[in-house]
Amino acid sequence: MTNFNYIKISKSQKIRFLKRNPKNSIYIVFLHGFMSDLEGKKPKTFLNFAKKNKLGFLALEYSGHGKSSGKFTDGNISQWTKETKILIKKIVKKKRIIFIGSSMGSWISLNLFKFFKKQVVGFLGIGSAPEFLDNLMWRKFSKEIKKELKKNKIINLKHGDYEYPITLQLIKDGRKNKILNTKIYENCKVTMVHGSKDKSVPVSYSRKVLKIFKNAKKKLVIVKNGDHSLSSPKWLNIIQKELKIMIS
Repeated sequence: MTNFNYIKISKSQKIRFLKRNPKNSIYIVFLHGFMSDLEGKKPKTFLNFAKKNKLGFLALEYSGHGKSSGKFTDGNISQWTKETKILIKKIVKKKRIIFIGSSMGSWISLNLFKFFKKQVVGFLGIGSAPEFLDNLMWRKFSKEIKKELKKNKIINLKHGDYEYPITLQLIKDGRKNKILNTKIYENCKVTMVHGSKDKSVPVSYSRKVLKIFKNAKKKLVIVKNGDHSLSSPKWLNIIQKELKIMIS
């Protein structure tokens, strides 16, 4: 059984998280994707990896996700970045960090570099999707959808088997969090893992992330026939191998 914790970050806001607190260890900080949570295979796999390799671990559900408080439609990239920053400061403190960002989690990881750059020793992206709100949503919306979104401030977007409530404020906030034109000079290990058959986010996004890093040891791993989530045991093994290389 996984032991979840809750932390109050304001009078009305509770964030659910998973942690492992060893002494003097590198921390894996796992950041999940858009409308995801900590019930999936990835957080549990990386928590077990942390236990096996005597590493620290932190993963949280952003507000409006999973069992954290708040409405999903009130959240945005700025808000979710801020919540993650608060938890890292409270739990990881000054210890070294390896970020694992899944999809949107990669965008949030990149946002956090400026706050924790002296602590970050590695960054592993899975189907990384920085700036997806503008590039993969807004720009591909039809004129009708854009009009409806401007008028009603919200639309329900169907994608595969899921329906996402997309708000105008979420799209606008995404534009305030542009990251692909920045430069990160930290000397760390950066590995992007991307499925060759990712239908949600093109592999080019992982390449764009690698370009941000000017002094890092960089690597792109394209998983043959891999989908966007890369959650099958076979694919999770590939990711764990890369993680093992990163901590060695």
